[in-house]
Amino acid sequence: MKGLYIVTPDWDDTAKLVDVTEKALKGGATIVQYRHKTASPELRREQAKALQAVCKQYKVPFIINDHVDLAMELDADGVHVGESDEAIGKVRAIVGPNKIVGASCYGDMELVRKAHKAGASYIAFGGFYPSRIKKYPVTTELDIVKQMKQEIPKLPSCAIGGIDHENAVPLVERGIDMICVISSVYFADDPEAAARKFAEMYD
Repeated sequence: MKGLYIVTPDWDDTAKLVDVTEKALKGGATIVQYRHKTASPELRREQAKALQAVCKQYKVPFIINDHVDLAMELDADGVHVGESDEAIGKVRAIVGPNKIVGASCYGDMELVRKAHKAGASYIAFGGFYPSRIKKYPVTTELDIVKQMKQEIPKLPSCAIGGIDHENAVPLVERGIDMICVISSVYFADDPEAAARKFAEMYD
């Protein structure tokens, strides 16, 4: 697991969501997470199915945020859970050994250790920087990436939170496996070019 990881914004316009996601995939995004905190169950299912189809076309993993039941219903490639969502071990038991399970660990190495032990496929750090989308304390230190790489070198990691093309560089230099973005791609004037610029950091 390496490269640009895109997370969808809370857009109700399914056609627009799929269109911009496809542009990002053309630009080199390597994983897609569907996240829509305010969608109705019907809209969430509609959007997830549409995004899953385009991800299959580009042969990239499709992850659903939080909703394990929907991930199982659609046979998505995986699910991402936060600290306040269902416990990692419980999710792993539900989805089985072959699905991707991502875990938000913020800036806490103890959460990383627990997630790794419980069977997480990758962990997410952040926020490193202020975000236009999510409100959270910006308390994650850049060097936690180095610490994790030394302690659990084989567990993939991604960074999320206010990341743009400039401030992604020190994270990539410290060894982060994936740069995770929302607004830097979905709200870009040219999403394909924006995605390509991130993807090229891993070439």
